[in-house]
Amino acid sequence: MTDFAARRLTMVDTQIRPSDVTKFPIIDAMLNVARENFVPDAQREAAYVGDLVELGSGRCLLEPRTLAKMLDAVNISNDEVVLDIAPGLGYSTAIAARMAELVVAVETDETLAAEAQTLLMEADVDNAIVHRGMLELGAVEHGPYDVIMIQGGVERLPDTLLDQLKDGGRIVCLFMEGDLGTVRVGLKSAGRVSWRYAFNASAPILPAFCKECAFSL
Repeated sequence: MTDFAARRLTMVDTQIRPSDVTKFPIIDAMLNVARENFVPDAQREAAYVGDLVELGSGRCLLEPRTLAKMLDAVNISNDEVVLDIAPGLGYSTAIAARMAELVVAVETDETLAAEAQTLLMEADVDNAIVHRGMLELGAVEHGPYDVIMIQGGVERLPDTLLDQLKDGGRIVCLFMEGDLGTVRVGLKSAGRVSWRYAFNASAPILPAFCKECAFSL
């Protein structure tokens, strides 16, 4: 029988800590959230590899290192509300929920959204909800948000998402240019978002955030 708890510890010790992620809430969350439960059954054995995990329906689970460093960059506190875009089966939502007051996950795919809600309930995550809707529209009815995370590559962002960020709030995105990706953190001040470089990473571009998409709302 696979010892997934041991694999979680190995993941933290070999992928997370060496990436200069040492904040206790992130380490604690990654040690305690069963990543293997948030992937398709056929992928459970691959849940802790240091790579993307395909979830189906065009979604993937980001590398543990990438998610951990994104969380480190936005530094969620326990009185904050987080918007988690494209969480697939909900792993990133479960992780963030251990740090935040509330996490609102937005997933377009009906099957993924329903399964994510079930998995979060089974994991006793009672401070997260899954909102089914278009990724680029966010979930304005539950906002504004202190933190926004996007679980996939982006080429452009619509103002509809940025408008849901509180003044003083942070947004973290993996901007893809060809095969190269850069994670940047945006800080909203006086209604405008200024960006800074965080680290390099890579992930498939989410169709809702590709250059060709026209956000005609």
